[in-house]
Formats: sequence, structure tokens, C-alpha cells
Amino acid sequence: MRLELTKRADYAIRAVLALARSAEGERLSVRQVALDQRIPVRFLSQVMRDLVRAELVEATVGRRGGYRLARPAKAISILQVVEAVEGGSRRRTCILRGGPCVVDGVCDVHVVFASAHEEVLRRLQRATIAEAVRGPGSQPGG
Repeated sequence: MRLELTKRADYAIRAVLALARSAEGERLSVRQVALDQRIPVRFLSQVMRDLVRAELVEATVGRRGGYRLARPAKAISILQVVEAVEGGSRRRTCILRGGPCVVDGVCDVHVVFASAHEEVLRRLQRATIAEAVRGPGSQPGG
């Protein structure tokens, strides 16, 4: 069983973590974050636009411009970051059949997998960027 993030979500989380680790109020350029996190600049620019649109990050243009968190890291969940770049996380396909759920009724394992999926989403919603910056074991229940 695989539980993986897309590259887009991976880059978004790493970028938000980099912003969270920067000095309070300091703005970082896409180039700085990309170089530090080893993310392609072109791709990171798109990710940053999504994060700004989701109001997780704010952008300032100009010589002293750059990006910084729009609110404290303790007020941003990992799920919010992932959903900012990937859209909603609710599963819409049957785990066994691959098609839409509930079209022909639910499969035999629907309740088990739907429950597990919801628990993962709850866990990601509880885990904040501030906790991730502090490191392993700092997340609730971690």
C-alpha cells in the first residue's frame, strides 16, 4: 500500500517549511527557496502562486519583495498546504473497482478504507507547520 504525495505537494510543504524557518518577517525569494530546497525554480513559482491564492503565503513584489507566511506556522496545517496545491483530498474512486464510489453500491471494503482515509486527513489537519519545523515527535499523537 502506498501513501505518497505528489511532487507538487512535496515542493509546497518544503517551501512552507523554509518560510517558517526564516527569521520573523523576512521575505524569501523563489530563487532562495528553490536553491535551498533543491526545487526547480519554474515549478516552485507555480506552487507559490497556489499558496498565495490559498492565503497561506503572502507575496510582495519589488526589490525588497519575496514570500513569507501569511499567518503563524502554528495556524497552518499540513493538510491546508497539500490541498492548496492539489485541491480537495476527499477520495472519489472505489479502492477496489477504480471507478466512482457508490455507483453500483459500495464495495466490501468501502467502510474500512473510507474510515482510514478520513483518519489520515484528520491527522494531517492536526499537524501544523510549526510542529513539523520543531521536528519528529512534536506532532499531536506523534
